[in-house]
Amino acid sequence: MSGLNSEDHYIVLETNQPEIILEAAELQSKLKTLLQQTPDLIPIDLQALTPDQQVRSLLDTVCELDMEAGQYLQWYAIRLEK
Repeated sequence: MSGLNSEDHYIVLETNQPEIILEAAELQSKLKTLLQQTPDLIPIDLQALTPDQQVRSLLDTVCELDMEAGQYLQWYAIRLEK
């Protein structure tokens, strides 16, 4: 059950990709996979955490992941009206 202030969807912007809307679980999965495949992207202050904690911290505190030069991954919480 979602809380009143929870964010259920995100607009995701990525280098050379069309803008997409992902559910929170989909974005968490995407970030977890990316961090596992590219551990150099994990911020220093998150390296001691578990992968799930790293992803939760990223979603709670920032809206982008530092990538290689010229690349980006950004996400913005949105609310979809029914």
